[in-house]
Amino acid sequence: MHDALGYVIGFLIAIVIALTGVGAGVITAPLLILFLHVPIEIAVSTALAYSAIVKLIVVPAQVVRKQVNYKVLGWMLLGGLPGVILGSIFFKRIAATGPKAALSFALGAIIIFTSGWHLFRHFRPAGINRPKRDRSKWVGLLMFPIGAEVGFSSSGAGALGTVALMSMTDLTAPQVVGTDLAFGLAIALVGTGVHMINGHYAADLLLHMAVGGVIGGIVGSGAAPKIPNRTLRLALSVWLMVIGGQFCWQAATTPAKPAPSNVAHHAPASHAATTITPLQAQTQVKAQTSVTR
Repeated sequence: MHDALGYVIGFLIAIVIALTGVGAGVITAPLLILFLHVPIEIAVSTALAYSAIVKLIVVPAQVVRKQVNYKVLGWMLLGGLPGVILGSIFFKRIAATGPKAALSFALGAIIIFTSGWHLFRHFRPAGINRPKRDRSKWVGLLMFPIGAEVGFSSSGAGALGTVALMSMTDLTAPQVVGTDLAFGLAIALVGTGVHMINGHYAADLLLHMAVGGVIGGIVGSGAAPKIPNRTLRLALSVWLMVIGGQFCWQAATTPAKPAPSNVAHHAPASHAATTITPLQAQTQVKAQTSVTR
């Protein structure tokens, strides 16, 4: 059953990406958690790997069309790569020792922020004022927190990276898309490597999603010109906002699990009876001494 759902989810996500342009990371993890009940630490890592696979299919076309500005990409990676590594390591630490509710709340908050940004871009006046001068050297500073967000939650690179490029560089619209996709591919690959070293991913599920994603990408690309993607993007952003709120609510209302009890409390009754205090030990010694006398 999970195998079939893996194909279906990969297929649907690829179609949504082709129709709306919304990134794979912000969609995949919620679907895996809600419909397949995948643990959140595995869902995030699998979503990050799936995002890398999707971009690995798309980016070569951008390279062939010469829509990747490698100079700007270098500045982006200068901040983004350390960010995604630290974000992935921090995710590992929380997944191993921290409460799962903290992961759910963080994922929900990031989903709300990302979908909220999509809603803001939907309703804001068309067009963004181009910068008067190129500030691409400073874009790396913004890429550090974006990379950390991707390493921790698998989402955020697409929407935030695009806005940073449009507001701080003089790249054309196609170059913004191509450069941001190349950046997303690089940090997704590095983040996936860190997550996989820790063993937090579902290999079989990822394979099924990748197969479904290839088919979905082909179908979605063919249908994209015929479907109003702006309306779909709005509906998807509203749905993601609700899902993010649900994650935060569940994390806030789920009671914390009690701390593990002392080993002595779980010991058998016979062993518990032999546990004595220092005062009892002194009393027993005095009693034995009097009997000997």
